[in-house]
Amino acid sequence: MISSPDAAKIILVSQAHLFKPTYPPSKMKMIGPDALFFHQGEYHSTLKRLVRVSFSPSALARSVPEIEKLVLSFLSSWENNSTIHTLHEMKKFAFDVAMHSAFGDIEQEEIQGIKCLYQRLEKGYNSLPLDFPGTPYHKAMKARKKLTERLKKLIEKRRENSERRGGLLGVLLKAQEENVGNGLNDNQIADNIIGVIFAAHDTTASVLTWALKYLHDHPNVLEDVTREQEGIRHKLESEGNRGLTWDDTRQMSVTSRVIQETLRSASILSFTFREAVEDVEFQGFTIPKGWKVLPLFRTIHHSPDFFPQPHNFDPSRFQALPKPNTFMPFGSGIHSCPGSDLAKLEMLIMLHHLTTTFRWKVIGAKDAVQYGPFPVPKGGLPIQVYPRN
Repeated sequence: MISSPDAAKIILVSQAHLFKPTYPPSKMKMIGPDALFFHQGEYHSTLKRLVRVSFSPSALARSVPEIEKLVLSFLSSWENNSTIHTLHEMKKFAFDVAMHSAFGDIEQEEIQGIKCLYQRLEKGYNSLPLDFPGTPYHKAMKARKKLTERLKKLIEKRRENSERRGGLLGVLLKAQEENVGNGLNDNQIADNIIGVIFAAHDTTASVLTWALKYLHDHPNVLEDVTREQEGIRHKLESEGNRGLTWDDTRQMSVTSRVIQETLRSASILSFTFREAVEDVEFQGFTIPKGWKVLPLFRTIHHSPDFFPQPHNFDPSRFQALPKPNTFMPFGSGIHSCPGSDLAKLEMLIMLHHLTTTFRWKVIGAKDAVQYGPFPVPKGGLPIQVYPRN
């Protein structure tokens, strides 16, 4: 286990070729062995480049109206429901955004079918890998097989109709047609679609849940965010009630700092696994081939050497850039999360409409934490919601 920025840089950046990503075999099998975050080398580089195309600033700018539409539809369901299970609700929202990012324009019937199978898959993800009838793992693997079949049918349908319809799937189909990286087969496309949905789902929902918790506990921060978002809303109204744009979200500096401090304080991605691919000399020690190496992001994020009074929620600390390799909420190096800008974008749009429309009060225990596996407020943060005056 390593907990210094310099050591993290060595493992994740400067000598990343000596430390491969590693996951339990059952989890690799469940997500898909061809998903990009299980690999390194040329295959990984090709896939990450394609994923980045899907999540480039220009692609995200085109996604803003659709994400805002999802936010407005989602929050409208809160108007007549005073009690909300935050984590559950944010998971629904993050899944819908992930589906749009993965598939672009897709029929509602397809969304529901994929969502049903994915939820069955997700239930077995953290279960013991006991593959016999009746176990959560067995049920999850059956759902995984059906999910692959469904995705392959969707891939074939779009290929036959010469349709791409945007999203990551459109980018991967284009790369397949153009034989990029010696071509991608349908299994590789399906595994990477499932992998992106997996990566974009729980983590973003967990961060949004913590953001509501921190804003509730720090009314002065909530007021600062609301003041900024009200200014943006008045600007939109003065320009004919237009919707948000990519440029508008770039102006949300106060809210961006709240998101950064939430990422630091909650440290949803507490650590990551690497495995030495050969014997490695490391700061006077030998790490034997096959040994696991864990950069501890949470420990670095909560070090008073880099973040004074680390247990205080203080977004103003991000008015200045943190020291290099001390803030890694999306990892670092070649295996850093390529969808980090999407995650920030959907959180900004959600907080814009949420803070200008509602206020909320936490129900039950206010400071307890549970893991599933990501740390979240106990009970998924049940809240009472009421309209903002």
